[in-house]
Parts: sequence; C-alpha cells; structure tokens
Amino acid sequence: MMQPKSDLVFSWPTRVYWEDTDAGGVVYHAQYLAFMERARTEWMRARGHGQDRLREEHDLVFAVRAMRIDFRLPARLDDALQVTVALRECRRASLVLAQEIRRGDTLLLDAEVRVAALSAARFKPCPIPQPLFEALNALVESPE
Repeated sequence: MMQPKSDLVFSWPTRVYWEDTDAGGVVYHAQYLAFMERARTEWMRARGHGQDRLREEHDLVFAVRAMRIDFRLPARLDDALQVTVALRECRRASLVLAQEIRRGDTLLLDAEVRVAALSAARFKPCPIPQPLFEALNALVESPE
C-alpha cells in the first residue's frame, strides 16, 4: 500500500481493552472495524463536519459500501494503537479512504474503505453538498 503524505494523514489513538479481545487476549477481528469507524468519524469531526451536523444541516450520512482489509499482525490486550485515515478519492456521492492500524512503527492492518453518501431521511444515495465536496477534494492524496 502506498505511503500517504504525512500532512494529509489523520491519526487517532486508541488502546486495546479486555472487551476488544478474545479469550487469548488477541483483538477480535471485527473490533478492528470499530477502531477504523471511530477514526473516520474523528477525521470528519476534526474538519468541522461532525455526524450530527452533517445529518441536521445537509441530510447527509456516510455508510460503508465496500471494504478490503489485510490483517497483517495481531493487536493484543493493552496495546496502544494509532488508526490512520487518508482520503484517496472523492466522487460526487462516495469516498475511498486508506486506513492503517499500527502499534508504534509496526503495521498491523491496512484497509481500503469505500463509503457512500446517503440522504439521512431516505437512506438513498445523494451527492455530497458542494462546499463539503470541495473541502474534501482538497484533502485527496495524489499518487506519487
């Protein structure tokens, strides 16, 4: 996976708690999805677009449409993790994001996540509002 430019990468810290693990103290595979969801939510919030605001002001929600995940190494109980988000593509009604989960310098997981823009009221695809679309496009990581 291409390394994102550091100024375009958002990083969210999290820690592995008992409830995140299986009986062996290893993070249960589905919990990584929650870690990535939280990081995407905080990425949007850091840009002034919290979920409540998107829903109330723009009738907009984002929903995961597709995901490719490569589980490389396990995270374990009490690990301090960094979950990153980088925008790879911004289309009129969808985004493609690159995400990684690391423990220090060690890559544990990388993923490509496609989210669809939906009307909150109808839960049907809709275009991303123009001001948000323009702001997001400014964050798209260009290939090296």
